[in-house]
Amino acid sequence: MAHPVSLSAEVSKKYDSLSVSDEYLMVEYVWIDGAGKLRSKGRCVKSGIGIPPDWSFDGSSTGQATGKDSEVLLKPVKSYSDPFRWGDSNLVLCETYYPDEKETPHVSNTRRAFMNTLKRVKDSEPWFGIEQEYVLLHGGHLRGPLAWGHETPAPQGPYYCSVGAENAIGRRVAEAHLRACLYAGIKISGINAEVMPGQWEYQVGICAGHEIDDVWMARYILQRVAEDFGVGISFNPKPMNGDWNGSGAHTNVSTKQMRAEGGYLAILDAVKKLEANHADHMKVYGHGNERRLTGAHETAPIDKFSWGVADRGASVRIPRQVYLEQKGYLEDRRPAANCDPYLVCARILDTIL
Repeated sequence: MAHPVSLSAEVSKKYDSLSVSDEYLMVEYVWIDGAGKLRSKGRCVKSGIGIPPDWSFDGSSTGQATGKDSEVLLKPVKSYSDPFRWGDSNLVLCETYYPDEKETPHVSNTRRAFMNTLKRVKDSEPWFGIEQEYVLLHGGHLRGPLAWGHETPAPQGPYYCSVGAENAIGRRVAEAHLRACLYAGIKISGINAEVMPGQWEYQVGICAGHEIDDVWMARYILQRVAEDFGVGISFNPKPMNGDWNGSGAHTNVSTKQMRAEGGYLAILDAVKKLEANHADHMKVYGHGNERRLTGAHETAPIDKFSWGVADRGASVRIPRQVYLEQKGYLEDRRPAANCDPYLVCARILDTIL
C-alpha cells in the first residue's frame, strides 16, 4: 500500500528547529550550466573557512562535458548570506573551468569574458541596472501561468503596479524574494507587478560592472523562494501567445562620460553605435526573443532599431529626466528575460566604448 506524500513546509518545521553546532555551516555552490540555467549543490564545511575551496561536478549531466571526461571545476567568485539555511551559511556564485593544468575557463563561462571586457573599459566606470521580469507558473510541473485558472483572465490593463487579490497575483512570492535578496546582500532596488497577469519585475542596481553577479544570484534566489510556495518561475520572453506582454530584462547603462555635465552627447553617441550594431546584439539578447520583439506590447520590431525620449515602444529609451538634465543613462529595452546579463553587458560595452 502506497504511503501518502506530503511536501508541506509544516512537515519540515520539526527538522528546521533542530539545533546545529556553529562549528559547521553549509556552502551552496551555484553555477550556470551549458544551457544558461542555474544549478547548485551543497557542501558542509568548517566555520571560519574563509573562501570556500574549489569543487567539481558531473558536467555530463549539465551539458558541459562528456561521460568519459565528466569533471568540471567550480571556482567560487562571490559569496552571499544564505536566506534558506542556518547561521552563517552561504550561497557562493562560481565560475566553471576545465580541469586542465592551465585551468582554462569553460566555454559556458561567460563571466570570465565579461570581466576581461570590464578591465579594458575600467576608466569609463560603467554602471548597470537590470529590470528583470518573470511570470509565476502553476506548480513545479509548469502547467502554465498562475493567473490562468479555469478560465482566461481579463485583458491587460488592471495588473501593472496593481493592488487587490484579483489583480496582484502572487505578491507574496515577490515580497518574499525581495526580503531574501536583501538578506543575501544583493543590490535589489525595487519590485512591481507587471502588465501581464501573474507577471512581476524586480530591479537590480545601480551596479558597478562586477556587481552584475547579483543579477544571476537574484534569479537563483527567486527560483528557490518559488519552490517554497509550490510555484514555478518562467523567464520565457513570450510566455503566452496572443494579446499579452512578453518578459524582458531591460538594461540601463551609464558611463562616466554620460554622467558628466553635458553627458547627453555621449548618450547620443552610444545610441548611434548601438544602432549600427543592432543585428550583432540580437544574437546574444536571449533565445526566442523574436516572439517578444514584434513592435507591439511596448517593444520595437526585432529587425528595426529605434530610439526616443520616454518611448517604451523603442529599442532604446532615454528617460525624460535624463533629457531634461542632459546627462545620465540610457535604457536598452531589447534584452529578453532569459538573456545572459554577462553577454548583454559585455556586448554593450564593446559597442559603445
